Amino acid sequence: MPIVVDIDVMLAKRKMPAGVLAERVGITPANLAVLKNGRAKAVRFTTLEALCEVLECQPGDLLRWEAEVPANR
Repeated sequence: MPIVVDIDVMLAKRKMPAGVLAERVGITPANLAVLKNGRAKAVRFTTLEALCEVLECQPGDLLRWEAEVPANR
């Protein structure tokens, strides 16, 4: 998937456990894990806003695009 989620990077920079982030954002730890592992199909702007507020960052600090390399190269 070309969208990479860097929530773990921001958690490490902030020295914040994932459970604390989930609680402060108002989502379950399971839903946070889905986001962190890149398995989410969508992210609500309200959730993204809350993540940015709690982690004191910009959306681009949490999400980035990487081009996929074709498998037949």
